[in-house]
Amino acid sequence: MLIRKRVKDMASTKSIEELKKEVDLIPDRPGVYIFRNRSGRVIYVGKAVSLPNRLRSYFQPRGLIERIRKMMEEAADLEYIITDTEAEALVLECNLIKEYRPKYNIMLKDDKSYPYIRVTVEEFPRVMMTRNLVRDGSRYFGPYPDVGAVKETLTLLRKLFPFRSCSDHRLAPRSRTCLNGQIKQCLGPCVGNVSPEKYREMIEQLVLFLEGKTREVEKNLHRQMKDAAERMDFEEAARLRNQLEALNRLKEQQRVAQATGKDQDVLAVGTYGDEVCVFLLRARGGKVVAQEHYFLSSAEETPAGEILASFIKSYYQSGREIPAAILVSSPVEEAELLEHWLADLKGSKVEIRFPKRGRGKELMEMALENAGLMAEQRYRRSLKTQEKGRTLVMALQEALGLEKAPRKLECIDISHLGGQETVGSLVCFTDGQPDKKGYRHYRIKAKVCGDDYAAIREVVRRRINNKDLPDLLVIDGGKGQLNSALEVLQQSDAPSLNVVALAEKEEEIYLPGRSAPLLLPRSHPGLHLLQQARDEAHRFALSYQEKLRQRRLKASVLTQVSGIGRKRQEALLRHFGSLARIRRASVEELASVPGMNRKTAESLYEFLKRDSEQS
Repeated sequence: MLIRKRVKDMASTKSIEELKKEVDLIPDRPGVYIFRNRSGRVIYVGKAVSLPNRLRSYFQPRGLIERIRKMMEEAADLEYIITDTEAEALVLECNLIKEYRPKYNIMLKDDKSYPYIRVTVEEFPRVMMTRNLVRDGSRYFGPYPDVGAVKETLTLLRKLFPFRSCSDHRLAPRSRTCLNGQIKQCLGPCVGNVSPEKYREMIEQLVLFLEGKTREVEKNLHRQMKDAAERMDFEEAARLRNQLEALNRLKEQQRVAQATGKDQDVLAVGTYGDEVCVFLLRARGGKVVAQEHYFLSSAEETPAGEILASFIKSYYQSGREIPAAILVSSPVEEAELLEHWLADLKGSKVEIRFPKRGRGKELMEMALENAGLMAEQRYRRSLKTQEKGRTLVMALQEALGLEKAPRKLECIDISHLGGQETVGSLVCFTDGQPDKKGYRHYRIKAKVCGDDYAAIREVVRRRINNKDLPDLLVIDGGKGQLNSALEVLQQSDAPSLNVVALAEKEEEIYLPGRSAPLLLPRSHPGLHLLQQARDEAHRFALSYQEKLRQRRLKASVLTQVSGIGRKRQEALLRHFGSLARIRRASVEELASVPGMNRKTAESLYEFLKRDSEQS
């Protein structure tokens, strides 16, 4: 049972001293605690076997690392959730961190960008690349740092194991096979050329291959080839022989280190300056089959064991393959608790071990060396990038005659389609480099009908309502666009904000109080910074406009179904994320969406099925 309690009323904030006193009222139970800032944003999530004991440590005058000290300076609200067990608290902590992505928790910086190979659970399973992990029973392999490597792997797999590549969730029968079937890169289940049992047997070979168990694949192929020859099915035997030959060629090309016998992941932490890297070696079937590396945010000064615990939680909770053993470069304090959690996810025993000798120690030393090198390389690249950015910023300050260097620069662009669907975009550059945290989209509320000046006034007005203004605001356009922005600023509390406009055709820079534009040499670094910001704002606006257009098109398909109105359209798209996922959903899944019912779900399912068959 969970008991949720806020330490304070959200209508007001309390000082650290007041929060410290109220910690004494929290029961001595396991649970999760949540710190929020003054605006109510979650800034840290943690778990504890004893909530009051853990929380008191945050109010000690000394001993806090810099990250936690800053977090406590920002904290203005505390919430806690009592659980029955520490294991329950661990699951809840992982879910809350994934939902809120708090700024002071250790997080993977680029976790969302890597693709996976997905093997679906269907009568005739499909194999595809995906970036989304969905708990639908599918098997996922990866992540792979290189998209090109995934595509090459899929091409190789299709040659070795001719799986179907059609997008039908429920395989639609055909009168003749597709082109892949004609060139022998698909077994042709759509025309009945292969039974579900035979097809799934091939998919099992593919899964073994992805797990690195090529020896088992080879044995199975040998057995199948022998059986086919005994049945005098020489065409099937020849196909299996070709698969074996391709597999042997691949084995000759592989250069992988030998590991210990069981499946295991090796995790090592490397640091350099303020960069923290976790390097992962994935060993399957006695061989190192892959390596990955991840950079973590908010991990400076944090002990390696704590970093590894945070990494294990965030890495394995999203459906990634969990090995039988995880080797770590430093002892993990809560290893036993994590082992039980991982075992529940995997369905079998998982061991977390700090190797001190043998082959495991050799692999760990290799991983540690690579982790340190990765962290150092990123740190040095970051320094070079910062130096380049500062050069651009200083050059722009001098060219525009600004009193303060424009370390934080924002650029606004307006985009519309024939006067319709007008949108605004705002991008942020910090020290001359894109800062994605500051990017914003604006869907223009007023009926501007292609009036860029009115749209700019709305975006500027909405932007300055939020504080933390930039050192320089850049408007994509000429003198008219600049004057529109200045008009809003003069009526606000930010009339002194530096604003310029950049006209694209001749790259003319318009400044307040000057009738003639400023023309900088095309090679001027300050102009390059303005151009980068303008082009990025334009790209960002167009991407948002395309997203809105696609959403409208998807909604227009759904509106053709009786019983589906605007609210149900929005609920379906919000729940599934895309029309493609709605098409793949079962009647039960469609009916489970808030606002839907069984009858409407059946109508939608049948409509989408007919629509797919006709297209």
